[in-house]
Amino acid sequence: MRGGVRAGALTVVWALLPAAAAAADAAPIGPERQHQLVRMVRQDCGSCHGMRLTGGLGPALTREALADKPVEAMAATIFHGRPGTPMPGWRAMLSETEAHWIAAQLQAGFPAESRPPR
Repeated sequence: MRGGVRAGALTVVWALLPAAAAAADAAPIGPERQHQLVRMVRQDCGSCHGMRLTGGLGPALTREALADKPVEAMAATIFHGRPGTPMPGWRAMLSETEAHWIAAQLQAGFPAESRPPR
C-alpha cells in the first residue's frame, strides 16, 4: 500500500512541474536582469547581427527591419534558433519570457547599453 501512495504522490509532483516551470518563466524581469539581457544582445547577438544591430552575418535587428515581424515569431527564433542557419537557440541561457522581452525590445528599437541598476 505504501508504494502505491508514494507512486501516486510522485505522479502528482510530475504533473505539477510544467505548471511550476511556466509560473517561474512568466515572472517579471527585474532591472538587473534587463540590464544583463541588453548587454547580452549587444555583445553576443551583435557578433553576428552587427554591433549596432544593423546587420552582418545575420540580418539587421533594427526597429525598421523588424517592423512587420510578429513578436511571437521573433521570440521563438531567439529561444529555439533557426535550424540550417548559424542562428543558435538561446534556451540554455534565457527563459521564454526573456526571449519575448528581447523580441519586444528589438521591435521597439533596442535600448543602448546602460549602467547596471544599484
